[in-house]
This record gives sequence, C-alpha cells and structure tokens, in this order.
Amino acid sequence: MTTMIRSTLAAVLALGAGATLAFAHGDVAPQPVDTGNLPELGEEWLTENPYRAEAAGEEVWAEAVRIGASGYNQNCARCHGLEVISGGLAPDLRFLEAEEYGDEWYMERFIHGYTQNGITKMPAFGELLGQEAAWAIRTYVETRPDGDSLDAFAAELAEMRDALEAGSADVTATQARLAEIAGEIDTMSGAPIADSIAYRAANQLAAGASQDKAAETLTIGLSAAN
Repeated sequence: MTTMIRSTLAAVLALGAGATLAFAHGDVAPQPVDTGNLPELGEEWLTENPYRAEAAGEEVWAEAVRIGASGYNQNCARCHGLEVISGGLAPDLRFLEAEEYGDEWYMERFIHGYTQNGITKMPAFGELLGQEAAWAIRTYVETRPDGDSLDAFAAELAEMRDALEAGSADVTATQARLAEIAGEIDTMSGAPIADSIAYRAANQLAAGASQDKAAETLTIGLSAAN
C-alpha cells in the first residue's frame, strides 16, 4: 500500500510542480488559524504528525480535523482545491502518504515555502502560522475520503438522508449502518480514518444530534460529490 501511494504521489507531485509554472501564490497573505483547543507542541518543529488518532486520541484528532479544515480553506484551497481536490494548478495533497515520508515533504514546504525561477509558488507559512496550525491542516488533508469509495455507497446514503429528513429513520439502526459504511471508506493517503460524510453523520447521531442535522450533513456531502 505504501509503495503504491508513494509511486502515485511522485507522479502527482511532478505533474503539480509543472502545472504551477504559470501560477504564483506570492500575492496571498497567510490567514491566522485559531488552534487554542489543540495541545501545544512547543517551539521545536516535530517531524511526525502528533494529532493522529493513534497518537493523540480520537477527540484531539477530530478537533485537529475541524481546525485544519478552516485553516486549509483560508490558506490552501485557492491553489490545492476545495476538499483538497486539485484542479491541476498545484499538487494533489490527498496522495501525500500519512507516514514519515509524507510528513517530511509536507513540513518542508509548509515551513519554507517553494520558489521556482525567482517566483514564489507557495509562501512560507511556518513562522506565520506555527506548527499547531501546520499539523492541524496536515491532519485534515490526510483524512480526505477516496471519492470512489464514497461513490459506492452514494445511493444508500441518499436513501438514509431521505428517511432522516422525513423524520422516519430508525436512528439506532441508521447510526450503526453509517458507522459501518464509514469503516469501508478509504483515504487516498493511507490514513486509517476517513473524515467522510458517513463518519460525520454517524457521530452526530451517536452524540444525540437531530435527524435533520445528520440529514443536512449527508445532503451537503452528496451534493459536493456530484
């Protein structure tokens, strides 16, 4: 799995580097990211993502994903695409493996930026945003679901969404099935948990959220997938 991801990543990053020749990011001012709810990491930059669920626990991981989503959308989506789906202007970061090699490549670019032929393709975010924001964004990026995995369940998710909207769903059974589906959806980075709409909706129902809230999550996700 790692070898396949690394080979695919090398090809994607090479294509992305070529595509960015005509695009400069230097005119975009980095936007601050509120990381107050995350554990502080100190001044020395780490070499491995400390916010992964297996290291920090699922609660910290989930908060890192939430904060990372905000940080990514403010600072990265313009080049790397909404939901980390690149349009070709920059590398598709979904393929960046959730292991040491991927962390090393990511942090090098995040801290120092990237300049080619005197043109800033990516600004240096390190000193401006700090490593808590860096690793939160990294956590969000590596947990993007594989669209093909999600597509396989789209019809069933739509049916559950409709039942939730109508208020006629068996909440316990629906939550359990959503959790099962979430476990079947892969990431493109090799990370063990995909922050998919099934995962989000299952957790919302487990936490006592309304059927309408879970239905809204599924609706937004299914619309984005289309």
